[in-house]
Amino acid sequence: MKNISIKTAIPGPKSRALIAEWRKYEADTTGYQAQIVWDTGRDCLVTDVDGNRYIDWTSGVLVTNVGHCHPRLVAAVQESVAKLINNYECPNTYRIEASKALMSIAPKHFDKCFFFSAGSEATDMAIRMMKRRTGKFEVLSFESSFHGRTYCAASAGGLAGNKRGYGPTLPGSIRVAYPNPYRDELGFCNDGPHFKKYFAYVESVLAANSSGSLAGIIVEPYQGAGGFIFPPKGWLTALQKWARERGLLITVDEVQSGYGRTGKMFAIEHEGLTPDILTLGKGIGCGVPVSAIFATDDVLSVFSKGDMSSTLGGNPVSSSSVPVIIDIFKKEKLVDNSAKMGKYLATKLAAIAKSSKHIGSVRGMGLIHGVEFVKDKKTKAPQDAVYIRKLIDCAAECGLLIGSVGRFGNVIRVAPPLTVTKALIDESCEAFTRAVKKASS
Repeated sequence: MKNISIKTAIPGPKSRALIAEWRKYEADTTGYQAQIVWDTGRDCLVTDVDGNRYIDWTSGVLVTNVGHCHPRLVAAVQESVAKLINNYECPNTYRIEASKALMSIAPKHFDKCFFFSAGSEATDMAIRMMKRRTGKFEVLSFESSFHGRTYCAASAGGLAGNKRGYGPTLPGSIRVAYPNPYRDELGFCNDGPHFKKYFAYVESVLAANSSGSLAGIIVEPYQGAGGFIFPPKGWLTALQKWARERGLLITVDEVQSGYGRTGKMFAIEHEGLTPDILTLGKGIGCGVPVSAIFATDDVLSVFSKGDMSSTLGGNPVSSSSVPVIIDIFKKEKLVDNSAKMGKYLATKLAAIAKSSKHIGSVRGMGLIHGVEFVKDKKTKAPQDAVYIRKLIDCAAECGLLIGSVGRFGNVIRVAPPLTVTKALIDESCEAFTRAVKKASS
């Protein structure tokens, strides 16, 4: 049976009216999305207020890993919100169970976790922790990276949009290139396993920009908002080795890549990385606002009672989601499904790319893939915003919800919930093929 059901023009009359009303009251500053108003979500499907049903390739920006409105998650939150909504720092049973459950899946070298309410908050704290532990103030990050929209997180990030027009960023933010196999103008990606050319370049950047007060590194296992850029195999291992030889702390930002998205519970497992701090968000709550960090006792040793807290971090409602999501992962074998379905999805996307003159690259792992659109495959000139917005609209008309990311805004995110099946992949890829042809006509 087909899951997609489009009954009206897109946007439908109810969606059109509600969007017009919304724009009267809230600033129109969000990114471009399909012009529909979401009404309900179930598993991998979303229904709008006009009754049109779509397959979701966004997971609400890599959030709803267990699917939209998983019945067990809904029940857990409903129960907790009727008992206790907030109590700030005071212990509550939900927070205690959440920390216990989270540490049960943590990479073994981490000693403790701590809860916050958003990924940006976790990023800010991770950067502050590296600075406090070392007594130094500089942090090395990467061009095209995204770590959040708060001041500290945006300063570390390598995308201009979050910083433009705000004046100076946080002192000590030093950025270097992130190796991009598709756009490797500097020739950094074919020099493994030691990547000597790349690290010689990094040393040159530091020699010109560092005051000698480098505390650590913050890095994404793949760059999400930067365009789903996956570094060459072994580069992250080489980066860790380089950092350790210089006594630098390492934070790995897994807000997007964690919780099964790459076919492992955490992306660091692919290369056996052992960072000092790991940040979590999005999938940890699957729509419920919660984030966290893992850290070693060595890093945490610099904090005293009262040094780290969060108004809504560890609140009962958010905490109630954490153990049940982990249990859903285990019982429904979602990490295994991510790896298996991810391979199947990759073959389908590769076939679509081969038949399209506008798809320059398809890359990914597990259930996270980026499809990069170009004007010409030889020159790799990025497709423009007009085409991408048309593609987003065409996809919705074909029953598929997609979004765009990247430095040029020309990469389509393919990230369905980890519950996705072969049948849903087949149907969604058929819809994507139609949308690409329609947008290109």
